[in-house]
Amino acid sequence: MTDFRDDPETERVPFLEPIEPGPKRRWGSWTAIIVGALLALIGLVLAAGGLWLAVLGGSLYYLVAGAVMLWSGFALIRGRMLGGWAYIILVALTMLWAWWEVGANAWAQVPRVIAPVVLLVPVVAAMATLSPRGDRWKLAGGGMLVALILTVLNFSAAVYASPDPVQMALPAPGTAGMADPSGQQTGADWPAYGGTTAARRYSSLTQINPDNVRKLKRTWAVHTGDLPSSPMIAKTYGAETTPIKVGDTLYLCTPKNILIALDPASGATKWRFDPKVPDTAIPYTAACRGVTYYAAPGVPAEQPCAARIIEGTLDARLIAVDARTGRPCAGFGTSGQTDIKVGMGNTPDGFVSITSPPTIVRGVIVTGHQVLDGQDRWAPSGVIQGFDAVTGQLRWAWDMMRPDLTGLPPAGEEYTRGTPNMWTIASGDEQLGLVYLPMGNSAADYYSSLRRPEEDRFATSLVALDVTTGKPRWRFQAVRKDVWDYDFGAQATLADYKGVPALVLPSKQGDIYVLDRRTGQPLTPIGAIRAPGGGVEPEQRATSQPVSLWHTLRKPDLTEHDMWGMSPIDQMICRIQFRSASYKGFFTPPEANRHSIQYPGYNGGTDWGGITIDPQRGVIFANYNDMPNYLRLVPREEANKLGWAPRDQSRGQIGGAEGAGDPQANTPYAINVNAGWRMPLTGLLCKQPPYGGIRAIDMASGKTIWDRAFGEARTNGPFGIPSMLPITIGTPNNGGSVVTAGGVMFVAAATDNLIRAIDLRTGETLWKDVLPGGGQATPMTYEMGGKQYLVIMAGGHHFMETPVSDELIAYALP
Repeated sequence: MTDFRDDPETERVPFLEPIEPGPKRRWGSWTAIIVGALLALIGLVLAAGGLWLAVLGGSLYYLVAGAVMLWSGFALIRGRMLGGWAYIILVALTMLWAWWEVGANAWAQVPRVIAPVVLLVPVVAAMATLSPRGDRWKLAGGGMLVALILTVLNFSAAVYASPDPVQMALPAPGTAGMADPSGQQTGADWPAYGGTTAARRYSSLTQINPDNVRKLKRTWAVHTGDLPSSPMIAKTYGAETTPIKVGDTLYLCTPKNILIALDPASGATKWRFDPKVPDTAIPYTAACRGVTYYAAPGVPAEQPCAARIIEGTLDARLIAVDARTGRPCAGFGTSGQTDIKVGMGNTPDGFVSITSPPTIVRGVIVTGHQVLDGQDRWAPSGVIQGFDAVTGQLRWAWDMMRPDLTGLPPAGEEYTRGTPNMWTIASGDEQLGLVYLPMGNSAADYYSSLRRPEEDRFATSLVALDVTTGKPRWRFQAVRKDVWDYDFGAQATLADYKGVPALVLPSKQGDIYVLDRRTGQPLTPIGAIRAPGGGVEPEQRATSQPVSLWHTLRKPDLTEHDMWGMSPIDQMICRIQFRSASYKGFFTPPEANRHSIQYPGYNGGTDWGGITIDPQRGVIFANYNDMPNYLRLVPREEANKLGWAPRDQSRGQIGGAEGAGDPQANTPYAINVNAGWRMPLTGLLCKQPPYGGIRAIDMASGKTIWDRAFGEARTNGPFGIPSMLPITIGTPNNGGSVVTAGGVMFVAAATDNLIRAIDLRTGETLWKDVLPGGGQATPMTYEMGGKQYLVIMAGGHHFMETPVSDELIAYALP
């Protein structure tokens, strides 16, 4: 039998007949369908939001990109490769658009470029599933690699093309030599919260320097034992303590005012005194920033309370204890304490508290107090009081509404309610007999129509009081009719300026002023900018506001391009919010029918951490914040429906974010502040980084020596998830710095839970260590037994969202 395969007559037919083209495929692979659906969904969101943004006058990119992604997604679902190519072209054009819009700003390019490139990976994979080519996966992998390389090159080019930071030569030490008017001295000791009452935060120690600072090691750590009693209380804790050191003892206070004395070399506890402050006394934050040391002149050292530690408490007491034993000073007030609320009338728990150490000048304890913000127009008085440092008896009281009053109000009366208060710390000049009070605002920060002329005169001002009489000597006002909570949070720092006794005054707006501390006259130029009108009280708004023409930390007005995000979607939402809000630049008044933007926000500029001055080099060092607030006045009827009422600690209402739903009772409006202006989706900030920095400023000229972003992204990330990236992003920061004659700055303050040593010459970080909690406190340095120590309280802070801890840590060279 002949095999037909061998028959030459057999017609050879291909194994597979050519197939006539049929109808086109209506659906892609499952991968293409899933990726296409995701692309279409994102495109729909971008297109809808982009249309809204375009109507508001914003960028057209999101509308166009959304439309392209929507079409690309449907094309992939139907199995069409063209959908993938359209998206690839969109990503390429997006990179070009990012350069056009923000140029060589790598952080600004992140939300514009990263998410689209990440989405490119599944799109290319989907395209591979639609291709008949045998090498399709190799091509897909090559395409992904090319995209990765182009992205890396894009950001490398952005970093390379970024302008170099400003850099001038640091003045040589010894060129200034400013005398300290406090009568105190740092070096072996650190006798006051700011080093001295001149608040320079400067030490003459030189043992630690740029050459050896990398060798710093922990030498001891102490747990204070003061930790929150419940998760609710934990949301209020912020141990902002800066210890002081006098002789052979280190003194500090805990968040709830437990006084502790330690051995400076070992950290061993010498004594503790607990004033038993209840949780109900906690205002926004359980914090005690420091204590005050006083040695009574002419009293033998061996006599009880010849030297004493004085603190103010959250429940508004002044307490004096023996510096050697911690026992209450029997001759001070009643059994060692004085209640500063006497004469204030009704003061609910938590409404009046002392969170900053009092200042002593010429034997007079000068104290202000924090009045719980945003609760009631007729909150307790902001009266400033002076007490005898030995007896604790009231020497004088300054009630700005009653200049004739010299002490307690007559029976049946009280200090004037609702007046501006000093919640932070004063600085003092022993030679001139003056204390310098950084004043806050009248109660109900964001509404001004009910304020009286005297309140308008002294609010948001630095006031110099004669410590003998308690009468104002002069005042300097930085904001007229303040409705932005721009109270002075930082101490004024005393330093000579071109041979004149001066003080340097930083503000939350970012302006830095230099004033003659004898008269308050400006020593550096001050100008005025035209202030926008409008808001709910247009007749109240000042037509101009003062600004420093010498130096300012504030940045230019925000634009839509400054909006940020982790992806185009949340950046688009922030852009919509920006375009929807009222924003007229600096001093935009708050409104009720829509949100307004305040920039800088109430956290600064400069807040309670203050500035540091090197008196030998004549240089100011300032760490600062660079964040806006997003706020709205809430009409009373709406606030009532939301249940916003003055806080009642007796019902367990403790803590809370300042300004977030504050009732401002007895005014027509409550206030709701989105501090830092966070995104609704990821919880990150709407403004692009950096959010904080450190700057060195030459006092002779007012020029910047260097300016660097401050704070790493390691503990920050979307949805509250730490990124753990050791990348300097510039984070919010609270707390001050210390500089030394050795040429090193020590600072924590940022949200990355690090303490750093920074080279004064360049601003570069020389050394850092991870703290067990947030370092929202100012460090201090001293010498003991021939060794220089650095000490920081790592207590954490609810507003900065850093971990709470009770650990005090000391560092030294091996």
